[in-house]
Amino acid sequence: MTPDPAPTTVHDRAADNLRFIRDTIERAGSFTAIPGRGGVLIGISAIITATLAYPPSRSNPRLWLVCWLADALLASIIALVAIRKKAGAAGVSLTARPARRFFLSYAAPPFAAAVLTGAEAQHGVYWLMPATWLLTYGAAFIASGSLSIHLIPRMGLCFIILGMAAAFAPLPVANIILGIGFGGLHLTFGWLIWRRFGG
Repeated sequence: MTPDPAPTTVHDRAADNLRFIRDTIERAGSFTAIPGRGGVLIGISAIITATLAYPPSRSNPRLWLVCWLADALLASIIALVAIRKKAGAAGVSLTARPARRFFLSYAAPPFAAAVLTGAEAQHGVYWLMPATWLLTYGAAFIASGSLSIHLIPRMGLCFIILGMAAAFAPLPVANIILGIGFGGLHLTFGWLIWRRFGG
């Protein structure tokens, strides 16, 4: 005769309920309107830019900078439109607390990148710009990734690794690394997000 299973105590039930509530709150507190298709489009535009900007002119590196700044503006527009579209389709508010926390966590590194880019341009340190952009962009995704889907901090880490490589590379090589990062990583992770999380 098998013994009766031990009765579930009130303490065990309370722990299970608390675990369920905590998991539900964590899911509700995440910003999930990260656009996969938008990431793919951003990747395509970055690959085109890396191709057009190669090789950077030694006599006029500002033209190289203008190409990448134009791509950054285009990527920002694509991202904003894609996020609004995905959030609207999913019924996610961009003014709700999870979205605000995500964007606040994301915002500081790009602001730092803008300041550093201005200083680097003023002093003619163009070769350091790719590392600046890749490292700060990766930091933005690692900072905001804890408030979003699990692929975001992983993508951020990949950008950090490429930024470390770009920091010790001459500008023509760093330009290729930019294409791999802003092009290849956006294409790869954008497709993964599109496939697994939609939009």
